[in-house]
Amino acid sequence: MMIRDVPKSERPRERMLQEGAQSLSNQELFALLLGSGTKEESVVQLAGRVLSHFKNLRFLKDASIHELKQIRGVGDAKAVQMKAAMEIGRRMNSVPAEERYAIRSPEDVSKLVMDDMRHLMQEHFVAIYLNTKNEVLYKDTIFIGSLNASIVHPREVYKQALRYSAAAVICLHNHPSGNPDPSREDIDVTRRLTECGQMIGIELLDHVIIGDKCFTSLKEKGYI
Repeated sequence: MMIRDVPKSERPRERMLQEGAQSLSNQELFALLLGSGTKEESVVQLAGRVLSHFKNLRFLKDASIHELKQIRGVGDAKAVQMKAAMEIGRRMNSVPAEERYAIRSPEDVSKLVMDDMRHLMQEHFVAIYLNTKNEVLYKDTIFIGSLNASIVHPREVYKQALRYSAAAVICLHNHPSGNPDPSREDIDVTRRLTECGQMIGIELLDHVIIGDKCFTSLKEKGYI
């Protein structure tokens, strides 16, 4: 059976688009890597033979281009594609784990962003996503412009938290005036974000307002 005879919903490419890479088997992933089969078999069948030939992924990882080409249906192009993918994987595994910045206090937030944000001429609303150790996973600018509860929607903040499997979020924004005192809108946004975070189980640890070499923590002010 050729790949065109397989229902679209069961083809590796369509399944990855719909369900994500983690849903695919090793055979399906290698089928995507190979790209095409032969006149006699589909790319999925060819991928199955490649995996069977080497018994397990460890042996396949160490295979040379010459060894890969010994498999019927694997020529220079397919062998090179597989070897390139395995080399990328090897290099990724050799990258040392980065040392993450840990946030324990509003002062830590200030140290992280003060130099970048205190001179901005517009308000930037930023979310910092943390793991269970309060280490920074990702920092994202959610909105640029005057802060408004109807514009800074919790959905935009927490969808990224879910994407990065964050345990908690710290929000912050700057006041171009240099005065970090919270406005009524700042307080309303903070309360709304807090309530939404409680509902989905991702805690809003703080909302920090950045001024010119000064800051205000809305948690310390009692609004969280």
